[in-house]
Amino acid sequence: MKYDFETIVDRTGKDAAAYDMVGKFKWGVEPSSPDEGFDFIPLWVADMNFATCPAVTREIIKRAEHPLFGYFDYSDEYYQSIIEWRRFGGYHKDLAKEHIGYENGVHGFISSAVQVLTEPGDCILLHSPVYVGFRSDVEGLGRRSVYSPLVFDEGDGRWRMDLDDMDRKIKENDIKVVIFCSPHNPTGRVWTREELEQAAAVFEANDVTVISDEIWADLVFPGCEHIPLQSVSTWAKEHTAAAYAPSKTFNLAGLVSSYHIIYNDWLRKIITEQGKKTSYNEMNVLSMHALIGAYSEEGREWVNELMQVIEGNVRWAYDYITENIPGVKTSIGEGTYMMFLDLTEYCRNSGRDIDEMIRAGWKVGVGWQDGRQFEGLCHVRLNLASPRKLLEEAFDRMKRYVFI
Repeated sequence: MKYDFETIVDRTGKDAAAYDMVGKFKWGVEPSSPDEGFDFIPLWVADMNFATCPAVTREIIKRAEHPLFGYFDYSDEYYQSIIEWRRFGGYHKDLAKEHIGYENGVHGFISSAVQVLTEPGDCILLHSPVYVGFRSDVEGLGRRSVYSPLVFDEGDGRWRMDLDDMDRKIKENDIKVVIFCSPHNPTGRVWTREELEQAAAVFEANDVTVISDEIWADLVFPGCEHIPLQSVSTWAKEHTAAAYAPSKTFNLAGLVSSYHIIYNDWLRKIITEQGKKTSYNEMNVLSMHALIGAYSEEGREWVNELMQVIEGNVRWAYDYITENIPGVKTSIGEGTYMMFLDLTEYCRNSGRDIDEMIRAGWKVGVGWQDGRQFEGLCHVRLNLASPRKLLEEAFDRMKRYVFI
């Protein structure tokens, strides 16, 4: 490969929550520090342990060499980089500058949308397993989460939406807003066109607005395709507010560089105005240049190699679990770098509960994440975006010390 996805980079003390927040309680989800004799292997925070694309750091350094960092306006190159990146694959064909807006993180975007589209006490539909941050986006604003559980298809090992349940929950709870995750975190599902069309039909029949988190859009396995929800119908295009970012794709969460795509003029206006009211929604100039570097030909080449590595990691992990850890169920998925492990059968057969299993992993430095935060009753979430040598060590510890 042209790019390096094998070197283990020491991130300790380098502004990396995945390492530096272990044993603390800022977020309330941090793993405990490992026992003496074990180093920590970060499999929890959803960022990668790979160095970013060289084009990103090159653009940042180039801009940093100019010694002034005053007020600035978003450049035409910034918008054009997004337009060309998102049009790749034949989608967002009529995307224009006016449809794009900077967002200081996907959570800020969801917060703005929730506040202008609902009232305190309203219910919002989400799928479970659910990305843990959505709960605070909803309930932290005084709204109520209503979950439609995804169904695990034993036949092909895929999680699927329950359309009837979605329709019933929307009607029973007078829901006007849905938060949709595509590709889905933590299951790794990349929804097919048929699935998206069916979901959009349910949403249209119930006249709901969709907040679509598509931050994982670029992280799909070779041979798979992310289809934007806005592309599946005229209705979906006009009733969906979608969030994107280079942050997951290029490991830029610390720079904050999200953006929205909203085609409907009224919907875009009210969400954008809400973000401006707090005066928080302004970009960092280095974030702009980081995005320009990421959304380049070199960036596309880097992502293509990255996804070969991540798919290889996911398939390796699936095979390892299948062959070495009886009673643990998981799926390969089609994208992201997350894996959701179901320990229900293992716990039942071993007489150990999920708390004991999670602590057993943490004690030997396996920094996985409690799946109950994602509405998985006996689950853990794993981040597999690390050099293979790091994953091999983590899984060896699971086999030797945890699943015994």
